[in-house]
Amino acid sequence: MHSSTDDILALDALEQAALLARREVSCAELMGATLERIARVNGRVNAIVSLRDEAELMDEARAADDTPRRGWMHGLPVAVKDLANAAGLPTSMGSPLFAGQVAATDDLMVARMRAAGAIFIGKTNTPEFGLGSHTFNPVHGATGNAYDPTRSAGGSSGGAAVALACGMLAVADGSDMMGSLRNPAGWNNVYGFRPSWGRVPEAAEGETFLHSLSTSGPMARAPRDLAALLSVQAGPEPRRPFGLPREAFLEGLGGDVSGRRIGWLGDWGGAYAMEPGILALCESALAEFAALGVAVESVPPPFPATDLWRAWLDLRAFANANRLAPLYDDPAKRARLKPAAIWEIETGRQLTLDAVQQASLIRSRWYARAAELFEQFDALVLPTAQVWPFDIGIVHPEAIGAQTMDTYHRWMEVVIPASLIGLPALAVPAGFGAEGLPMGMQLIGRHGDDRGLLQLADAWHRASNWPGRRPPPMP
Repeated sequence: MHSSTDDILALDALEQAALLARREVSCAELMGATLERIARVNGRVNAIVSLRDEAELMDEARAADDTPRRGWMHGLPVAVKDLANAAGLPTSMGSPLFAGQVAATDDLMVARMRAAGAIFIGKTNTPEFGLGSHTFNPVHGATGNAYDPTRSAGGSSGGAAVALACGMLAVADGSDMMGSLRNPAGWNNVYGFRPSWGRVPEAAEGETFLHSLSTSGPMARAPRDLAALLSVQAGPEPRRPFGLPREAFLEGLGGDVSGRRIGWLGDWGGAYAMEPGILALCESALAEFAALGVAVESVPPPFPATDLWRAWLDLRAFANANRLAPLYDDPAKRARLKPAAIWEIETGRQLTLDAVQQASLIRSRWYARAAELFEQFDALVLPTAQVWPFDIGIVHPEAIGAQTMDTYHRWMEVVIPASLIGLPALAVPAGFGAEGLPMGMQLIGRHGDDRGLLQLADAWHRASNWPGRRPPPMP
């Protein structure tokens, strides 16, 4: 039985969709294969949570077989990251405060996926409130790495990345403030795309101008699937500011990328401590980019890393303090918040107006400096993480080599140059380290050039195909 179902589940999402459209495979057959894979694999890694009843899902799949196709995702099983609302499914956010809370409506991005025909089977695991790049929480437990379940899956889209790597999903949504689409992709040998800020809007609720650090985006085993899902997720919400227009993201994929230029930022001139082997692996991967005719050049630190970190700490805490304030202000709920959440809120509440203004000035200067770099380069490159996947029982790394980590998230500092100014950043697999664990690279582009990054990533995938070459071991 495994051979036929494994063949279907090894296909990329667009390939699965094409089989469904031609009725060579039924939605019910794909759902059955997916649920069989989840039953066989998910117990090892705990990537998918709040899984719906099998009979209900099979009924929904059979109904999809009997109705006109609604979009390219028609009949595809999808699990939604457990920070987003999907009507009828629990949204725990990994917090005991919300465990069992069932969403009445879809979030905007989820509604767009449903309208394209996706069948929502459950949720993917995430850290509590998405804080920290290691997926564990007191509601659903920890998610294990696809290549070694005793190691971290990364986060906060850790459940999504592992489900993709293990073939339990062909495409997935995620979100990213501080690497949450990029680190888990790198650590699980898949692709994760933080699009330009404004590309994938949220609903027009509450304050919509000040906090521009986080965005939703797609994850997949192939860049073409990233492009296809982004085409569903993206598009302006007229009641929200700063929205970007719709684009045909699949256009131009499969073409020649020779002549494009990449700037390698490495460890930012020594500012970002790295565990051994990470830089060497990425540099080896960049040599393969050069074989595609892409010019690769080392770039000295373009901006003071200490300034970026200061601005990031303040603007992130400013955003999180406002987002989580209602929970903190209720003493009973505050007692059930994770320490990182309390630290974020208290840090944010201590900020002065001048501190917020100075942080925004640093952000503004860095955006202008980055724009100058993109006059020379089509993409800038950094590793997706500064450490290899660590023991699943560790809360966060306390040091990298001799450098002590002074916050719970300092070990992910390498992702903030893109996050701080809303640049698109696409995580591609870079290969494997000495212990057989994956690592990725961030391709960072100018704001709005999401399609250009997808074209580079697609060329890389056609040349390397790490997800196909080295899938994780299956029970």
